[in-house]
This record gives sequence, C-alpha cells and structure tokens, in this order.
Amino acid sequence: MRAYLIDEISKPDMEKITKFLKKHATHSSLDQIYWIKIPEDILSDVQFRHKDCQPHVFAIELGSDWIKLELFIRTLMSIRCDCPAYCTSQQKNYLFKFADGMIEQLGINT
Repeated sequence: MRAYLIDEISKPDMEKITKFLKKHATHSSLDQIYWIKIPEDILSDVQFRHKDCQPHVFAIELGSDWIKLELFIRTLMSIRCDCPAYCTSQQKNYLFKFADGMIEQLGINT
C-alpha cells in the first residue's frame, strides 16, 4: 500500500492529533483508523458517477508515535466495485494539504 507516513511524533502531540481527528473525521470500527471524506469536486470520473458508493474516503491510521495516510481512495459502502483506486494528483494534493494543515494548526513539530 502506498502511504504518506509522518513519524517521530511525541505522545502529547499524538493526543492532539487523536482529538483533532475525533472532531474532523469519521472514526472507523477499528480504534486507530479514521476516514477523511474526499470532496466531490475532486473525485475521479468513475467515483463521481458512483453516487451509491459515496462517500469516498482515505484512511488515517494512528500508531504510538506516527500517523499513516493511505494514498488509496475507497468507498465505505461496497468492497466490490471498480471505483476504489489510488489517489489522483488532485486527491493526493488534498491528502497532503489535510495532513500538513492539521500539523500546522496543532503546532506539532516534526
């Protein structure tokens, strides 16, 4: 799986990230996984046409001193569809801006 990894994060900063994601993301059934919705205007053509599969999301996984943002866009509605795919350039930029903005907003040193 291709991913964006940010590591060497202090425990207090990991707590800030967890609080931030509880407020700004959807918590999955797994404790350390959160879903971030991809805006409709940057969905691929296939993802945009698949209204029944929306929302399309990327995953953020939390570790003890790291976060990993998956570069794979998936649907929470169906696992058997052709709309999940690796990020387009626009989606990748959105993912990076989300991560960098969160780090800046929370005042985290990396």
